[in-house]
Amino acid sequence: MKIDLTRLVTESRNPASANIDTLSTLDMLAVMNQEDQQVALAVKAQLPHIAKAVNAITTAFAQGGRLIYMGAGTSGRLGILDASECPPTFGSKAEQVVGLIAGGHPAILKAVENAEDNTELGEQDLKDLKLSNKDVLVGIAASGRTPYVLGGMAYAKTLGVTVVAIACNPQCAMVDEADIAITPIVGPEVVTGSSRMKAGTAQKLILNMLTTGAMIRSGKVYGNLMVDVEATNAKLVQRQVNIVVEATGESSQAAEAALNACNRHCKTAILMLLAGINAEQAKARLEQHNGFIRNALNKHQ
Repeated sequence: MKIDLTRLVTESRNPASANIDTLSTLDMLAVMNQEDQQVALAVKAQLPHIAKAVNAITTAFAQGGRLIYMGAGTSGRLGILDASECPPTFGSKAEQVVGLIAGGHPAILKAVENAEDNTELGEQDLKDLKLSNKDVLVGIAASGRTPYVLGGMAYAKTLGVTVVAIACNPQCAMVDEADIAITPIVGPEVVTGSSRMKAGTAQKLILNMLTTGAMIRSGKVYGNLMVDVEATNAKLVQRQVNIVVEATGESSQAAEAALNACNRHCKTAILMLLAGINAEQAKARLEQHNGFIRNALNKHQ
């Protein structure tokens, strides 16, 4: 089927960059920067819809469900990027946030021909993951019409899965298929049709909000500190110490001692120091209060 791309906002020509190839390097970059400034405002207009998605994802997590991203090309890569950053940042399980890309892992580095045009592939990838109605599916596509994503969304609906769409064209098939539609209208790209630019930036901002917001709502953040961060390198070992110091006001020596006593789990170390209890007691309290430090403190103060 022939697609009329001229009807898509993301495929239209941008008059602000019509002569960008004639500009100096500095002026060329100024045009890009000016256009990029529209992205945050476009995302701001979608905050109510993003909030609905965050709440749905938080509920899914509480029920043992997953957040599954699905996209092709840049959109798929951004989903995989966001998913891969959750475990080291929030101490979440690798399977809690999953990124799918049309064409599988080879498509992360190199385009896989025709994969995005295959609706059956989208459905099959979700079947392989054993998608259930506890999960939330987020379809990502700048155009809002990618067959791979639409195939996955349609299958998810048959299971009663909450389906979210992130698209940069307001009237598109993905919006019609979604329970929650997030449609930041960033306008035409600086380079016509290059949706890895403004559209990709908008998608990245929204994905950051979805996972960070849901993790905050799930008790993974105390104040603005990532209290479930895993120490996988020297920088993160020191970050753990800094986090415990910031959260408790104790010395770095006290923070280090508490971390060593609880197998370097920031949240446990913080509760130990704030409540004046040992590692075993702190761990038990956190389990009782689903990992929320404030609840564990307020209950016993």
